[in-house]
Amino acid sequence: MNGESPNFTKALSIEVPLDPIDAAQVVSGSPSAGAVGLGEFDSREYGVWEHTVGVSTDVEVDEVFVVLKGSAILSFEDGSSVELRAGSVGRLRGGQRTTWDVREVLRKIYLS
Repeated sequence: MNGESPNFTKALSIEVPLDPIDAAQVVSGSPSAGAVGLGEFDSREYGVWEHTVGVSTDVEVDEVFVVLKGSAILSFEDGSSVELRAGSVGRLRGGQRTTWDVREVLRKIYLS
């Protein structure tokens, strides 16, 4: 194929507009984040999400994701954590409280 079609895209090349994360969610650094929706599949949105270096908290939505690039430690309220790198696949549940310690700009594909 010589380019992109409506059903295929180069997720690492998409420009993701980033906004500073709300100060109430920032633990350290000056992280920004943003997302670009790519479409719907079975009534669920899929897209590309990116978070710059820094630490922030979030309350999650139901989501499955695949990390495309970067690295982070994702920590949960119960004290557990997981290291994320390119190729990591994860499942987040709506309402989970998380802390994202992003060490290299993290980009993921999500389905929520």
